[in-house]
Amino acid sequence: MKMKGINLLLTLLFSVVLPITVFAQKEQKELKDLQWKTVSTGMSKEWYGSEESKAVAESVLLYQRNSGGWPKSPPMHAPLTDVIRGKLKREKNNDTGSTFDNSITTSQMIFLAKMYNNLPDPQYKDAFVKALDYIFKAQYQNGGWPQNYPLRKDYSRYITYNDNAMFKIMDLLNDIIKLDPMYKFISSDELVSKAKIAFNKGIQCYLKTQFIINGKPTIWCAQHDENTLAPAGARSYELPSLSGGESVGIIQQLMEIPDPSQEVVYAVKSAVEWLEAHKIEGLKVENFVNSHGEGDRCAVKDDKAPTLWGRFYDLETQEVFMCDFDGIKIKSMNDLGWDRRHGYNWYAPGPQKVLDKYPEWKKSLKKNK
Repeated sequence: MKMKGINLLLTLLFSVVLPITVFAQKEQKELKDLQWKTVSTGMSKEWYGSEESKAVAESVLLYQRNSGGWPKSPPMHAPLTDVIRGKLKREKNNDTGSTFDNSITTSQMIFLAKMYNNLPDPQYKDAFVKALDYIFKAQYQNGGWPQNYPLRKDYSRYITYNDNAMFKIMDLLNDIIKLDPMYKFISSDELVSKAKIAFNKGIQCYLKTQFIINGKPTIWCAQHDENTLAPAGARSYELPSLSGGESVGIIQQLMEIPDPSQEVVYAVKSAVEWLEAHKIEGLKVENFVNSHGEGDRCAVKDDKAPTLWGRFYDLETQEVFMCDFDGIKIKSMNDLGWDRRHGYNWYAPGPQKVLDKYPEWKKSLKKNK
């Protein structure tokens, strides 16, 4: 009976410990394969503060430049070697690579805030505050933000809506202003006040950069010149244009303003009307394997396809266009070379979210009067 009891106890222990061990190994393997976006902001609340997350936090702190921002880099949750640690320490003063592109800097800040909420290490708070100061310094007087700061002489100096760079900054500032519990560790009234000023200037930048055609506001470009505020281009296939995708976040933030001014209301109404008038119906993008065995895409007719919008619209004709590396406008993605056809998103479904929300937003305006 005694041996049976011991065996039963061992069985119970293995039934608990073994799955936990296997689960931990699985989680470790999965972490390496996850995208940084998921690791930085999409893990379970309890994960932030775990031993695994502390190792990631070490990388985040090392990658942060002395300016307060972060550079483009390999995934920050990849294991660090002594050689990489030494390299990152030597590059601390190299601020030229600091950027807001692809959610860089804002995603690191959210990660640090999540870490500090579960593990109040002063390093995490200090790094977050330094990054917040970096955001304040990088903002133009007109309210916009460049893609990179310190400024370069290339297109990254433009006010950048592309890939939601400015939207992510504004979203973070808005959460701080609203005293989101995740940012309660920012106890400084001065920092919250600075965040509010920066956010309000950003809203004004949105209003000033909304492109006007025949006296009526339309939507926004992916980039705007930091001085003239005119639509600006970027890479050779990213010409100055109206941007169906990048305008979505801007409109959403304008719609979230409590008790909006008539100027904001008019901007939203005009943008929604423009999106309604420039829908693409009966078209979908289909993935396939081409004759060379490569992943490929093409646009095909489909009456049941969800509504789409073009990534780029001509500033004069307001028609959808796309470009290869030569920068020559064409009307069909099927006429692009393989690289740009396969490696770039030319259509955007996102504006539908704005159209779905708009009726409710209009009702809320009437209720608030």
